[in-house]
Amino acid sequence: MKLKGRDAIVTGAGSGFGEGIAKLFAKEGARVLIADIREDAAERVAAEIVSSGGEAVACHTDVSKNDDVAKMAKTALDHFGKIDILVNNAGTTHKNRPMLEVDEATFDLIYAVNVKSIFLSAKNIVPVFERQGFGCIVNVASTAGVRPRPGLTWYNGSKGAVITLTKSMAVELAPLKIRVNAVNPVMGETGMLADFLPGEDTEETRQMVIRTIPLGRLSLPLDIAKACAFLASGEAEFITGICLEVDGGRCI
Repeated sequence: MKLKGRDAIVTGAGSGFGEGIAKLFAKEGARVLIADIREDAAERVAAEIVSSGGEAVACHTDVSKNDDVAKMAKTALDHFGKIDILVNNAGTTHKNRPMLEVDEATFDLIYAVNVKSIFLSAKNIVPVFERQGFGCIVNVASTAGVRPRPGLTWYNGSKGAVITLTKSMAVELAPLKIRVNAVNPVMGETGMLADFLPGEDTEETRQMVIRTIPLGRLSLPLDIAKACAFLASGEAEFITGICLEVDGGRCI
């Protein structure tokens, strides 16, 4: 078990990629705090991990609010005594549409959840890592920040910010023995898929997207979870500042 003895926070862990990451981390031996804005979803995932023999605790968290992120960090420390891994997975998007049709409130929400959350988690958790003398951050970015698709301009920009932040944080925090990496998923089978697709969520529309992915399918939560588990593990102890594309070849 590559994460045995590790304590992790996974944001947006009530469904989709976050749920997959949290469950694989627990399977690999980590104790996991399940943070999600939907309290019932966080509690469900935590309960399923516990029923499978793992250790997990749920925490209702709005990652765009400092008080919630501070509470999340405190809850992890209260339950586990330390934090080894932070996975900034929580994210949101706008419906695929012309960029000028996205309203200001939606734009603000995207940047609050996708970008400001990384600022807030750093403010609250990097000091914990510094006191401990170690820590690992994995940001879930996107191929959207590398090879943008039309109709998702503001979302693409937010994920481009995550990629740049990852590299800058990695350089700045390296002297503190804090590693920072990112994973760039291609479009995946999650609850956000319908928003990403250009048009209605039909088999024909999905196939239009799949034809742009050389390995011929959408990503799965387990694909992203495996990449995050590697980057968070001792196997990646000399890796920092990378943005690992888990994309079936989409970005080639």
